[in-house]
Amino acid sequence: MTKKKVLYHHDNPPSHTSLKAMVKLDQLRFELVAHPPYSPDLAPSNYYLFPNLKRWLQGKRFTSNEEVIAETEAYFEGLDISYYRKGIEILENPYTKCIALEGNYVEE
Repeated sequence: MTKKKVLYHHDNPPSHTSLKAMVKLDQLRFELVAHPPYSPDLAPSNYYLFPNLKRWLQGKRFTSNEEVIAETEAYFEGLDISYYRKGIEILENPYTKCIALEGNYVEE
């Protein structure tokens, strides 16, 4: 039986990179997806999450922050887990490009 691997992506705050956190991730056999220390052009949310949310909100008018929050929550509550999986999978291409360019800017 083939086991599916778990790709785990996180940024670099001390709580995510602490010895305790890293030991637990190793115990769980998660494969870490490295995140550069500061790389705004590689923010995962810019490739999938926010463009889709932007399309969802396009053309809608809001009269309060509460309405924006409620609509955004409704958007995320309606998403299937496969949505997030696909979002992580598409990061491979820009991350690979960034490595090939030795950390230089990666165009979307």
